[in-house]
Amino acid sequence: MHSIYLEEGARTSKEPQRRLNPNMMEIVKKEILKWLAGDIIYPISDSKWVSPTQVVPKKSGITVIKNENGDEIQTRLTTGWRVCIDYRKLNSVTRKDHFPLPFTNQILEKLAGKNFFCFLDGYSGYNQVYINPLDQEKATFTCPFGTFAFKRMPFGLCNAPATFQRCMLSIFSDMSGKCMEIFMDDFSVFGE
Repeated sequence: MHSIYLEEGARTSKEPQRRLNPNMMEIVKKEILKWLAGDIIYPISDSKWVSPTQVVPKKSGITVIKNENGDEIQTRLTTGWRVCIDYRKLNSVTRKDHFPLPFTNQILEKLAGKNFFCFLDGYSGYNQVYINPLDQEKATFTCPFGTFAFKRMPFGLCNAPATFQRCMLSIFSDMSGKCMEIFMDDFSVFGE
């Protein structure tokens, strides 16, 4: 379970919704409906903490294009859009959890020379972890379709990576380092 511990003397923050590009409204609406159907969020009418929604491009892959000078340059491909909550104000007054994350190069070194390995990606990993009911109000966000609070951990909370890594290591403690390496919701399974 994820808890949001605040620094002593932290002041609440209610930020207004930012203007969204009209083309992004349908993307936000679909995501809100998906989160509601998945019991990830719930409507809330009054919260001392409100953070705004924004939509950012999902980038995957690289292609080469020519710039205005005719030079070939690499650029990332946009494959879709991601609805995010801007928790910067909340994060600025949240006590930081310094649980260590593994170094990806060390994970890859461990896989080097193994005869068999595969990579698994957890589906909506963060959304599988509940937020402490006493802290759900702090994860409130606003969008053109209302104000909602998260029941489950979203991307954007500063301590979410630490909570998730700790949770995964707890679940897979008997396999971690022996036949599996864990980096957040990415699992590397290996064998001889």
